[in-house]
Amino acid sequence: MGINFHSDKNSTTYTTRKADKTWVEAIRKLVPIEEVSHAVDIGCGGGIYSKALSDMGVDEVTALDFSKSILNGAKENCKAYQTISFKHGNAFQTGLESNTYDLLLERALIHHIEDLNACFNEANRLLKDGGYYILQDRTPEDCLVKGDDTHIRGYFFELFPKLVEVETNRRHHSQHVIDMLKKVGFKDVEEVKLWETRHVYHTKEALLNDLRERTGRSILHELEDDELHLLIDHIAQSLAKNTPIVEQDKWTIWKAVKSD
Repeated sequence: MGINFHSDKNSTTYTTRKADKTWVEAIRKLVPIEEVSHAVDIGCGGGIYSKALSDMGVDEVTALDFSKSILNGAKENCKAYQTISFKHGNAFQTGLESNTYDLLLERALIHHIEDLNACFNEANRLLKDGGYYILQDRTPEDCLVKGDDTHIRGYFFELFPKLVEVETNRRHHSQHVIDMLKKVGFKDVEEVKLWETRHVYHTKEALLNDLRERTGRSILHELEDDELHLLIDHIAQSLAKNTPIVEQDKWTIWKAVKSD
């Protein structure tokens, strides 16, 4: 089935969260953010991380997405931020100027992309010499962590093993990402693991409602409605805690620097 990113009914699916301090702290350790005046967020979704970069002190953030519907949701979500501008484009052909950005962020993007070479070459073109490239995604290994009271995502694959193939087949192995970055010409490539707090739910029902709506979870669009109901019942029975539920996801972040 899969999610239709171009449908207006999904325009706000990636606007309902705020970037957690776990993410902010991880980025600050990787990038001297005080030196970043212009950043671009490619595959910006609902603009959650564009807002985070602005809140961290970046003077200008360009938010780009290939879906006009998703971009409209991001514009509404970021309407209070005069520092954020928006651009319709894709990771291969952004239409943005070369040698312009101090920081380029692609979060939860590359699992939708097979041709990493084209994606990374475009990133290299956009960055200034010495600019920082931050990629965040899951490796196949990241996807297979067992479900528990904090790692809700693990329950998806526990109940529906068919999702394991869907999920792992679209994810890149870390060494492949590293090799491709170096092939394109990036230097100082570094990999870190991050358990990022996705959301804090004050009631179990709030989490279950989020799952019913498939909010911000493209993998759930692979399930039929009756399967989703089974999953929600399974998670409701599996969770030992009622409140609060601090949901965390495991990610890999790669940092690379454009050669001078």
